[in-house]
Amino acid sequence: MTLAAHYDIIIVGSGVGGGALAHRLASPDKKILMLERGVRLPKEADNWSVDAVFKDKKYVSGETWRDGDGNEFEPGIYYYVGGNSKFFGAATVRFREQDFKEFACKGGTSPGWPISYADLDSYYDRAEAMMGTHGERGDDPLEPPRKTSFPYPAMGHEPVIQRMADKLRAKGLRPFRLPMAVDYQKDGNCVRCSTCDGFPCKVGAKGDAERSFIDPALAKGGITLVTGAMVHRILTNSAGNRATHVEVTIDGELRKIEGDLIVSSCGAINSAALMLRSANDQHKRGLGNNESDLVGRNYMAHNNTIIMALSPFEINRTSFQKTLGLNDYYFANAEKPYPLGHIQGVGRLRPGMLAAEVPLPKWFLSKITDHSVDWLAMSEDLPDPENRVLVDNDGTIRLAYRANNLESHGELVRIWKRHLRACGYPVAISRKLGIEVSLHQCGTMRFGTDAKTSVLTPHNRVWDVENLYVVDASFLPSSTSLNPSLTIAAQALRVGDHLAGLGH
Repeated sequence: MTLAAHYDIIIVGSGVGGGALAHRLASPDKKILMLERGVRLPKEADNWSVDAVFKDKKYVSGETWRDGDGNEFEPGIYYYVGGNSKFFGAATVRFREQDFKEFACKGGTSPGWPISYADLDSYYDRAEAMMGTHGERGDDPLEPPRKTSFPYPAMGHEPVIQRMADKLRAKGLRPFRLPMAVDYQKDGNCVRCSTCDGFPCKVGAKGDAERSFIDPALAKGGITLVTGAMVHRILTNSAGNRATHVEVTIDGELRKIEGDLIVSSCGAINSAALMLRSANDQHKRGLGNNESDLVGRNYMAHNNTIIMALSPFEINRTSFQKTLGLNDYYFANAEKPYPLGHIQGVGRLRPGMLAAEVPLPKWFLSKITDHSVDWLAMSEDLPDPENRVLVDNDGTIRLAYRANNLESHGELVRIWKRHLRACGYPVAISRKLGIEVSLHQCGTMRFGTDAKTSVLTPHNRVWDVENLYVVDASFLPSSTSLNPSLTIAAQALRVGDHLAGLGH
């Protein structure tokens, strides 16, 4: 492939952060290079195959990482144009105003941010429009202030979920229709299938980064997207205060490509690993690590538990199940004087998904899933500097992580199971997701106002490298209890406005 030796901007990675930034900066008069280690994910029958996606794990990276004790595991991470968003559940929920402020949790303190909700409000509007979010203003009783309506009407519940919402409301709870980024408007491609959450979309109807940001950015001109490009290091000048090149393997050839501005958008784990691999004489502990020693630290990925609610009296014929959310326990609540977290529906659990985990016949598992309604309980995990990304001497990523704030999460699960029983589901089976699930990864290079306590400035620039930015989930100082994709996109658009103002 013929590439220029020099570009105005080099973006490493094509997930939500890199894609939204590329869309904002794309212009025919720019020379922007986007490097993606994966390829375009093909639209094929296996996109919607439970066996291919969950049993055979056809689309996962195939990498092996290590945990903090040195045990190897296969992470649930995906390298494609669009990154992990190709498999996200399409929920696009704004963080609450209080999420940007410091507050107490049962397991510790959720730190404040260097920006406020108001700083992202208009960017949330733009991100929702680009991702095609369906929702209803005011439907979520804890919704933060917003000046605009959602781009598209809320997704309605199918009968089983609507009955569940009615029962919860009769108990005094306040369920709402979950904001969803799918192409379900008039003449849209979404067919409300049961293979959205955790699957790639065969008909291109999910508001992932490829569809929402990257393809529209390429249409604007000025961007060269190169797939199959593995970036090993970012190089600096002799003083160490400017990034100069990326070192990348393309088609088996190791190259150095110069950029005036370099952006890492590899995801919170891989961006941290890239910075650590880029250590040099001026940055002996990795880029961005001179003052804070925080690169790779404070890794977060939520406390997530999947709950199957079973009723022997009702068959669940719901197809698109992920339409209901509940925030009654998001902050201090009637049950506990501290936050517990968020509840949302998940895509239908299928026999093949369970068979990948439980050695039971599919016919038996099918009887179970026919009678189940499936949920995700999501609680904040708190930043801990000992929860961190490292790179071992052989180049393998090491993810040292110990879950925290578990008491609150356990209480949320128990309370939700109690509500499920009261709503006619006497059996609730739960499984907490482990370290291998990295779809909500964040926090490894937090932004802030002090170089000694953060890695990035409030506009995501590495403090001691004047033209190096990190635009992905790395910047989050806290994980909140909500899906992060919309906030990553909003901050990327905010950084894009900042860079455009600087002439980049």
